[in-house]
Parts: sequence; C-alpha cells; structure tokens
Amino acid sequence: MDKIRQEIESRLMKIEVEEEVSILYACESGSRAWGFPSADSDYDVRFIYIHPQDWYLSIDDKRDVIERNISDLIDISGWDIRKALKLLQKSNPPLLEWLNSPIIYQQKSGIAEKIRLLIPEYYSPKSCLYHYLHMAEGNFREYLKGETVWVKKYFYVLRPILACKWIVSGYGVVPMEFEQLINKLLEDGELKTAIGELLRRKKEGQELDGEPKIPVISDFIEAEIEKIKISNFADNKISSNTEKLNDIFRSILADAW
Repeated sequence: MDKIRQEIESRLMKIEVEEEVSILYACESGSRAWGFPSADSDYDVRFIYIHPQDWYLSIDDKRDVIERNISDLIDISGWDIRKALKLLQKSNPPLLEWLNSPIIYQQKSGIAEKIRLLIPEYYSPKSCLYHYLHMAEGNFREYLKGETVWVKKYFYVLRPILACKWIVSGYGVVPMEFEQLINKLLEDGELKTAIGELLRRKKEGQELDGEPKIPVISDFIEAEIEKIKISNFADNKISSNTEKLNDIFRSILADAW
C-alpha cells in the first residue's frame, strides 16, 4: 500500500501542475474504502480542487471536472470546489461519502472539516434514500436475477440496501464502512453469517462470479427493496441558503493561494 500511496500522491501532484490547481482534499471512494476490496480492485481516488481566483472571474462556462484514464488500477478524478459546494447543497451522496472516507490521501488547511460542519444544514435523508434505493434496484436487476448470479455483486446491492436501512433508522449520514453497517443493522443469525462468509471469500481474493444464488441474502434483498419502496419516509426541509456556501467558497479561495 505504501508504494501505491506514493504513486497516487505523485499523480495528484502532477495534476496540480498540469491543471494549475490546488487539490484541497483527496480520498478513496470505492470498494477499498467500503471495506470489501478484491486483490485486483481499482484504487478509486476522488478529489476536490480549486483554481486561482482569476479563473472564476470570467463569463465563460468552464469545465469543473478533472479526469485521468485508469492506469495500473488507479482511477483518479475530481470536482472543482464550486461544483462540490453546489452538490453539498443538494445533499449529494457520493460527495458525502468522499467527505467520510476512512482513507485520505491528501488534505489541506482543514478544508474538508469546514465543509463537513455544513452537512447537517444541507443533509436530506430522503434524497440520499432514493439514491441508494435506485442503486440497489439497478444492480439487483442487472446482476442478481435468476438462479445463477454474479456473486460479488451482492455487495453492490447489500451496501445500498443497508444504507437505506441506516437512513430510515434515523442514524444520519451513511458511513462508508460496510462492516459498520452490518454490525449496527443486522442481528446475529443466518443472514449475517452468510454475508460474513461472502466477505471473507472476497477479501481472500476468491473468484466470485457466476454461482448459484444465496437464498438467505437474495430473499433479504428482495424483501428490503419492496419495504423501502412502499415506505412513506418523512424528510427534513433542505436549506436553500447559499450564503454559508458562498462564505466558505470565498474563504477557501483566499486561503488556497
């Protein structure tokens, strides 16, 4: 990991030079942060960056995303700080996950913490619930229908299902770590044991492709999807106040350069 981390940090520095930006925060966002990586899992590096002030003083619409092609299992992309703050206002679940990642590659001046402090004002449980439900339904429909299923995709349905249960239970922003969700939401028993065994196999690098479905997990997923779909979930009113976001944008812009 040390060698990979050095390579990731080197690529982030190269992006700063090539794009003339300052990377404020960079983290892991995929299966490695969720806690169920395979040996050949990509490193899904995501970052938030800022341009010098003059870049923003323009009437032109400019690209607010930086991407690089996947190379040696490293997938890097990032959002401009202004885009990130607009998405925070919409309670964007991927951004909330980035900010709560357990694997951080780079952060400057406590900027991520300043943004995290604004989450309670803009967090929308209902918006996040629908995001995770849509993800669970899509992956279930594509990979887990029938008697033979793509077994490793269970994780990509279980995690959003458990995220929905976390939200409905009123626990707040969904944590990144899959095992934290399991330990908080599932009681000991056949289901938890089956998921634990699948997690062990994945971490050991076993091939988890086409295999007979695991009834206890499949039944749980189908039941939970239907339960969430028919629930009447009350939501908090999302703040439409942009002034706090403007203030933090100006503050970060002044501090970054």
